[in-house]
Amino acid sequence: MKPQDILYLVVLGFLIYKRNPNLFVWAGIFCFVISIPLFAFWIFFTAEHLVWYGASFILIAVTVFIFGEFKNLSSLKRE
Repeated sequence: MKPQDILYLVVLGFLIYKRNPNLFVWAGIFCFVISIPLFAFWIFFTAEHLVWYGASFILIAVTVFIFGEFKNLSSLKRE
């Protein structure tokens, strides 16, 4: 397991604990921005992993947002 994998799991654990979709989106954008210079310097392995990490952060953000909206809708029905 590489250091970026361990860092990804630590950040993912923290963001799942917070459950804020905005933080997931910012983490995904940060991964995309960091991967751009790595692709330019032909460091493909790390850059590709950063793109996958960014995509997973965005996917989790969408999932957290959708489940948060369903939770809000279910609470409106009870009133």
